[in-house]
Amino acid sequence: MKKSVDLNSDLGESYGAYQIGQDDLVMEFITSANIACGFHSGDPNVIKQTVAKAVEKNVSLGAHPGFQDLIGFGRRPMQIDADELYNMIVYQVGAVQSFAKIKKQELNHVKPHGALYNMAAKNNEMASAIAEAVYDIDPNLVLYGLSGSELVRAGKEAGLHVAEEVFADRTYQPDGTLTSRTEKNALIHDPEESVDRVIRMVRDGKVEAVDGSDIRITADTICIHGDNASSLAFAKKLRTGLVNSGIPIQRVGSSYVKNSY
Repeated sequence: MKKSVDLNSDLGESYGAYQIGQDDLVMEFITSANIACGFHSGDPNVIKQTVAKAVEKNVSLGAHPGFQDLIGFGRRPMQIDADELYNMIVYQVGAVQSFAKIKKQELNHVKPHGALYNMAAKNNEMASAIAEAVYDIDPNLVLYGLSGSELVRAGKEAGLHVAEEVFADRTYQPDGTLTSRTEKNALIHDPEESVDRVIRMVRDGKVEAVDGSDIRITADTICIHGDNASSLAFAKKLRTGLVNSGIPIQRVGSSYVKNSY
């Protein structure tokens, strides 16, 4: 059986009068939506709208909790203890979960955002607090984490279904972590290069790090960032590339396969 892959995107990151991303258009090409919970971005109106759109497009619903840092878009590290982090996850996931319930839908997954995601990839205590919170909310939730990270390990130890995530437009360090966005080589701007890297990650379980070495990687789900001007074109190109390579596109946690384009 061919390995299938989920396509996820961080959505619902507009708030108030500020429009961020191309959510409605990107939604056509993904299988899972990670919806901002109001801390790093998003607001109650946007959460409601994004949940409704995802349900309409048959895209699975996920919560995307982050640090309470609207100005820094949740990309600045913060030092908080495990109890505070646990409560922060429960609070944010509950917001999206409630809007899902109104639409008579179940929340499918949780994916931490930004600095929280990157810190939990390395920090065992933070990873365990996140995994414990997700399990206590609902042990059937899927936890998304960076492939091979502490968050993946903690999720498995907690008894959660874990989806190991890879990034289409980010470079990797030799230890398997993402290159910091403060570095010039953090992002891959060539769509063709990104698609080729993703196909190799899915098929061969490998990706080239910034030093030229190959690292092992597991690609259960691929992140497509939805907060830049080229998001739509890239989502379409990546989906087409996967389909043309014979790789099934299927959301995590179900047998559903979204129609090919």
